[in-house]
Amino acid sequence: MRRTINLLLALISISIFSFFTNDALQPQHPHAHGGGCIPAERAALLSFKKGITSDSANLLISWDGQDCCRWRGIGCNNRTGHVVKLHLRSTIVEDNPWGYYDPCEHDNSLFGEISPSLLSLKHLEHLDLSMNCLPGPNSKILNLMGSMTNLRYLDLSGIPFAGRVPSQLGNLSKLQYLDLAQTGNSMMYSMDITWLAKLPFLQFLSMSGVQLSGIADWPHTLNMIPPLRVIHLSSCSLDSANQSLLHLNLTKLEKLDLSSNDFEHSLTYGWFWKATTLKYLDLGDNRLFGQLPDTLGNMTYLQVLDISRNENTNMMMTGYYKNLCSLEILDLSVNGINGDIAVLMKSLPQCTWKKLQELDLSINNFTGTLPDFISEFTRLSILYLYSNSLVGTIPPQIGNMTVLTSLALYNNQLTGSIPANLGKLMYMTELLLSSNLLSGTVPTEIGSLINLNSLALRENNFTGVITEEHFINLTSLRAIDISSNNLKIVLSSDWRPPVTLKYASFGSCQMGPLFPPWLQQLKTTGLDISSNGLKGEFPDWFWSAFSHATSLDISNNQISGSLPADLDRMAFKKLILNSNRFTGPIPALPNNITWLDISNNKFSGTIPSNLGASLLEVLSVHSNQIGGYIPESICKLEWLVYLDLSNNILEGEIPQCFEIPNIQFFILSNNSLSGKMPAFLQNNTGLKFLDLSWNKFSGRLPAWIGKLMNLHFLILSHNNFSDNIPVDITELGYLRYLDLSGNSFSGAIPQHLLNLTFMRTLQQESVGMDGSVESHGTTKLRTSSILNVEQLGHILSVQTKGQQLIYLFGRTLAYFVSIDLSCNSLTGEIPTYITSLAALMNMNLSSNQLSGEIPSMIGTMQALVSLDLSQNKLSGEIPSSLSNLTSLAALNLSYNSLSGRIPSGRQLDTLNSENPSLMYIGNNGLCGPPVHKNCSGNDPFIQGDVANSNQKFDPLTFYFGLVLGFVVGLWMVFCALLFKKTWRIAYFRLFDKVYDQVYVFVVVKWASFAENTAVE
Repeated sequence: MRRTINLLLALISISIFSFFTNDALQPQHPHAHGGGCIPAERAALLSFKKGITSDSANLLISWDGQDCCRWRGIGCNNRTGHVVKLHLRSTIVEDNPWGYYDPCEHDNSLFGEISPSLLSLKHLEHLDLSMNCLPGPNSKILNLMGSMTNLRYLDLSGIPFAGRVPSQLGNLSKLQYLDLAQTGNSMMYSMDITWLAKLPFLQFLSMSGVQLSGIADWPHTLNMIPPLRVIHLSSCSLDSANQSLLHLNLTKLEKLDLSSNDFEHSLTYGWFWKATTLKYLDLGDNRLFGQLPDTLGNMTYLQVLDISRNENTNMMMTGYYKNLCSLEILDLSVNGINGDIAVLMKSLPQCTWKKLQELDLSINNFTGTLPDFISEFTRLSILYLYSNSLVGTIPPQIGNMTVLTSLALYNNQLTGSIPANLGKLMYMTELLLSSNLLSGTVPTEIGSLINLNSLALRENNFTGVITEEHFINLTSLRAIDISSNNLKIVLSSDWRPPVTLKYASFGSCQMGPLFPPWLQQLKTTGLDISSNGLKGEFPDWFWSAFSHATSLDISNNQISGSLPADLDRMAFKKLILNSNRFTGPIPALPNNITWLDISNNKFSGTIPSNLGASLLEVLSVHSNQIGGYIPESICKLEWLVYLDLSNNILEGEIPQCFEIPNIQFFILSNNSLSGKMPAFLQNNTGLKFLDLSWNKFSGRLPAWIGKLMNLHFLILSHNNFSDNIPVDITELGYLRYLDLSGNSFSGAIPQHLLNLTFMRTLQQESVGMDGSVESHGTTKLRTSSILNVEQLGHILSVQTKGQQLIYLFGRTLAYFVSIDLSCNSLTGEIPTYITSLAALMNMNLSSNQLSGEIPSMIGTMQALVSLDLSQNKLSGEIPSSLSNLTSLAALNLSYNSLSGRIPSGRQLDTLNSENPSLMYIGNNGLCGPPVHKNCSGNDPFIQGDVANSNQKFDPLTFYFGLVLGFVVGLWMVFCALLFKKTWRIAYFRLFDKVYDQVYVFVVVKWASFAENTAVE
């Protein structure tokens, strides 16, 4: 009975709301209430307009004239004339379908503040100002909105508010829709959301991005609002969903998004599994672990299940989930799931095989081959299996999946050729097969995919020729990537593509040596023609044909000439010209450019004093002939993340205005720069890579170096730095590469090296330095969250294994852990703490004035590959634990005062096989192999036969001793028989007995032999 009454009340409430809403949305008849809108409300709207400082999208262009009910975004009640609706949502949502947007960085947003005059709209029921930049100086506007008690619909999402969410919003007792979602790094928070329970009609709630950490009872609060149908609480820093709700009141809940929080508990324990009415459940990126609970089998209405980006390594579907027959989208990506791909797919509820539309199993550890029964998933339109360890061929049965639109199998180990019958998939929009071992030719049947939007075949073993037939029907193609294969592109000079490509990558294809004329017909906004064997200068049409392109990569060719003088008027955001033969000065840069790489060319002149390009994130100019001073214009690049000016002829001091908050890579090595350690660097706490080597910097290394807590690489070698190495350097917990060699540092090596925590533990991951620049913390990238540093080709010279080795910065060097303090004037002993650096691979302390003994526990440094302690004043014995270093490939202890026996071991005995004694030369006190000095008998390591084993064999002495021993032994027996009567009697009795036995044996055997001979 109670349920019936509640149902009737709910229906009456919804009917009343619908009546007023529909009434408000009817076409306006201004004369029905006496003509026009109410003057006070018109004045309030105009006051709001005055608070808007920018309206590039012309949302308010119609706000003129007497009748405000006819203005854009305004809705009035056609009977009373009161404004009941204000809807000014920004259009950036339409322009950016990927979900992340910052309204304060988009021209189509409204800029300004929300005027308190809106509070005069007492009858307002619908207010939507979402996705606009309207934080304004008045941070109390949200508090004041608590007085707009007629509101049913309130959407302020995306507006970058700061501060606490006001509890006054709980006064909006008629509210049915509330969206306060934040984007980006939110400054909005709440420590108490119990006010939500005062909104008894609330059906839609979104507070995604609002920080709600520390609110433990948030599920209990939500459970007090039975009408809720949609809940969005992603990225709220919620601590846990492990709550016990004895009775779930959310019987109408259909959509629940709890993604990107910090639950970190078993997947089994979550209050949401009781919500059997759910159609949409997103638990992605929560560090949940364990198996799916059996209660999931009760969620028979579930259509979308997203458990991606967690830690469910053994997740498999079981028989308990056979009732999930409504499932249409399943996302288990980025979980590290192990197992056979065919087993997982077969374990999916069979009733979903003909309903499942999207299946994402990407970025896991699946093995095996794609099953033939994959074609039984007849409604599957999106299949993402990329970044696993799949093998075998692409089954031709995929060609029977007639509704398949997106197929992503890249980053696997698939072999064989592309099935020709893929050309039958007429609805295919994405075909992504990059980074496999596929071979053969690219089938021309791909040209039949009239709806294909994106084709990526890069990094395979495809051979043959790409002709016009491959493109003939690709009228929807917008992006193509066939780079890094063995393909040759043969298109007629007058060929015109059937569509305008947005992105085309032909890197490492055979295209040169001349620029093919058909390129000018592409009109693409992104073009990659790197490593194509192109030679000579650009044709006349090139720059005009691509002046509207936003991305251009022509690296690793042999193109000469200079850049156009009007480059600043072009649209480039990413321009990669490295490893060519360009000459001339650097021209003014395009205003919108974010990535410029002109390294490894022959550019000359100076860096322009009016560089422009204020949005630059990556600037790589290394290995040119750029001279002069670093201009102050670089100081204005506030978004700069990566700066490489190394291997040029720059001089003078670095401008002190240089304070770039986002800088992570600062590389100025191999120039003629001078001055002291740049003081502005202490403010760049996000700095990861600092290389000032091979310059003329001087003075002492300041103590503030310890403030650079994120520093991974510190390279200051071959300068004129002096004084002590500050002990603060041991505070750099992420440091993995320290090179202070070739300076004039004095004093002792800092103690407490065990604080270099990264060097203490062997790393399984590279903590964000695997060749990429990451966006986190205070760093904010405008164009992308990760920039691939490997593309930038920075070269680093490393003194290791007794030689100077050249590394290309990227994934390999990111795992190289090294300390190089060589060629200084350091004194004192080698600190024993240094042996705690178990991850250290290279240690070079040579050419100093270090004294004392080598630490006895040096054998615990199991990762050591190269150890150089040469040209010091070290004394004592070489620790025997040195033989435990099984990874050691180079050792140099020469020119010290070491003494005692050289330890031996399987690894030590293989070092420097051509002349192993060079490792120990200059230590007169050492003995034993491989040096040519024998150790004395008093040596505690030498005992008995061990010492004799080192004596040279003398044949004459050996034979003389043998004869002498025989004679002495014979005379001892003779004398014993002569002087001992009892011995003499016993000896002759034994002799007679043996003689008789032998005589009888011979006679009997002879007689037997004679008898046998006679018989024959």
